[in-house]
Amino acid sequence: MYRHLFKLIWNKRKQNFLLMSEMLVSFLVIFAVFTLLVYYYQNYKKPMGFDYEHVWVISYSNGDKNPNGDSLKLFYEILKRDIRAMPEVKAVGQMSPNIPFSSNSMQNGFRYKGKVVESVNDYKVDDSYKDVLHLKILEGRWFNKGDAVAHTRPVLINNGLREKLFGKEPVVGKIIEDRQIIGVVADTKFKGDYTSAGFASYSRIDTSNIHWIDRLLVNVTADAGPAFEGRLYKKVAGYIENSNVEIEHLVNKRKSINYFALVPIIVLSIVSCFLIINVALGLFGVLWYNINRRRGEIGLRRAIGATGRSVASQLVIESMILATFSLIIGTFFAVQFPLLNVFDLPTSVYMTALVLSIIFIYLLVLICAFYPGRQAAAIYPAVALHEE
Repeated sequence: MYRHLFKLIWNKRKQNFLLMSEMLVSFLVIFAVFTLLVYYYQNYKKPMGFDYEHVWVISYSNGDKNPNGDSLKLFYEILKRDIRAMPEVKAVGQMSPNIPFSSNSMQNGFRYKGKVVESVNDYKVDDSYKDVLHLKILEGRWFNKGDAVAHTRPVLINNGLREKLFGKEPVVGKIIEDRQIIGVVADTKFKGDYTSAGFASYSRIDTSNIHWIDRLLVNVTADAGPAFEGRLYKKVAGYIENSNVEIEHLVNKRKSINYFALVPIIVLSIVSCFLIINVALGLFGVLWYNINRRRGEIGLRRAIGATGRSVASQLVIESMILATFSLIIGTFFAVQFPLLNVFDLPTSVYMTALVLSIIFIYLLVLICAFYPGRQAAAIYPAVALHEE
């Protein structure tokens, strides 16, 4: 039977080639969509790694700041102390512009024993930053005042960077490019729910970089409302004259960055929907056309004893064989992504997306071939032979 089916497919190779090409393109697009969906889902399941619900961000411009680094650092310490004294404030921290859920980015690289890791997010923070976001220290400690006089610049790294460079071995005390690792922080998804934590390092704010630090993070109580926000704004604006002060909530920034992250999947989904509809209509039309052209063949098969189920199965199996040819070619291209590490995604993401894409295409072909197959099974032998 299968030999006969392959012969029929080969005899209509020009007609089937277009249909197989449509299936192949659809499979590749569906594979891209499922890859993004699986990647986003795996990231979404991972914990955020920090608290953000009651954290506000105060942004300010330079204003008329003291050019002396020591004086400027003392100025901000006084400002943070006064803000912390407000009843609605739990903790106050200072950091670089690449705050959580923002598009700002600062990156560097790490090299250790021949291993090179690029695109490491670099965060400049103060001693209170951990308490504001409730970061989890997995190993070692956070910054303290004693680090200001350390001979080697202290640095903390996240768990992802630690595993990439050092595996599971202890890292506290190791020197890496004139920086001494003093602790390991749990991975944090600072770029939203659907983005991976990536690699991160934390450096302490000092007099050399205090001039361009322009963000304050304030952890407030649950009952802090617009009235307190107004008082907080006046206090900061009163301290930093000639400065543009803005207060944002991390809850709102999280929503914004999540919407932005979903744009690629929405675009790909729209494109894939058009392709799926096109393939479904093409497959349905080809099968319907085949039934009308092969009414004599179908009538003859029914006349010599073929059942309606066997006739319908033949048409469905022909469609599944065409889909299999397309999927074999598509799978060859799809497996190149994990082998070549094209987008630096985990292999499990590609493999899961590949399996889902294959199942989806097979289901699509099966659904599209089911109704024409039933129509073929309903052809009466006498009517078909008389028409012939």
